[in-house]
Amino acid sequence: MSRILKIVTTIMFVGVFAAACAQDKKMAEKPMPMEKDIVETAIDAGQFNTLVAAVQAAGLVETLQSPGPFTVFAPTDAAFAKLPAGTVESLLKPENKDKLVEILTYHVVSGKVPASAVVGKKMDAASVQGSPIMIDGTDGVMLNASAKVIAADVMASNGVIHVIDTVILPPVK
Repeated sequence: MSRILKIVTTIMFVGVFAAACAQDKKMAEKPMPMEKDIVETAIDAGQFNTLVAAVQAAGLVETLQSPGPFTVFAPTDAAFAKLPAGTVESLLKPENKDKLVEILTYHVVSGKVPASAVVGKKMDAASVQGSPIMIDGTDGVMLNASAKVIAADVMASNGVIHVIDTVILPPVK
């Protein structure tokens, strides 16, 4: 009797183990949903401190945490450091909020645009600010012939971030 009990127990254990493995495989096949939005992703990256401070000063945090989706061309701290001395400090002042919003929204496109959509192409993308961004994806990806995409397709729950090495400025109206 004990031999039969051992065989039955072994068969049950193998069955439970096989079912657990099948469930693990199903879970591995499903992509895990992104939990962090664009703002949280930028904060966690550690290289967008100036951008995050600017987004906060401009009152755009809630917008960039909304469902979107958005494509953000995110200048690094080093990109902001390329601006003339005092520019960032001046833009962060409350009296310059409108100008700051204009510059920041020029770095955002509605919709989720992966790098694969622009590779090998030249095109204009409509920024949230209203002015087009000239994208040249024929040799790497450049914006307005001045900013290079140095890391692409950083995914967030509400869009995608493309890291750029230079702050782009909207055309003067």
